[in-house]
Amino acid sequence: MRTLTRWEPFRGATSLQDQINRVFKDVLERTGEESSLTAWAPAVDIYETEHELVVKADLPDIDPKDLDIRVENNVLTIRGERKFAKDVNEDNYLRVERSYGTFSRSFTLANTVNAEAIKADYQNGVLTLTIPKREEAKPKQIKINVGTQAMAAAAAK
Repeated sequence: MRTLTRWEPFRGATSLQDQINRVFKDVLERTGEESSLTAWAPAVDIYETEHELVVKADLPDIDPKDLDIRVENNVLTIRGERKFAKDVNEDNYLRVERSYGTFSRSFTLANTVNAEAIKADYQNGVLTLTIPKREEAKPKQIKINVGTQAMAAAAAK
């Protein structure tokens, strides 16, 4: 014997709506969790000139003693920590948007730089690393002597 099933056009709509709500809820919850777990990474600009590579990192409110800059196996690593100011009671804060804690940024350097001669300067919350290029990597201008040999040969005849 055959069973009759009644057709209900909106029966699946509630489950579809529940599925969509669940997807958005999962995404929003994951985003919130990731943002609270994401490590702080200061913004960095890197540019190259004819004679050097320059790295600038925004590191406001960081004591230079809390910075560790090193090069190992052609990898430049900047580590440090921005400490939360304890001179203000936490209950008095209305908003805390700046990131605090430890950070680490690493960058692979080209073989054309002289890692032994890096200079570090820290002013107004900006760390500037100047990494000179090796002499053999710097561009060289080749002077062209125009017609010198031809004139000498004509004068000799």
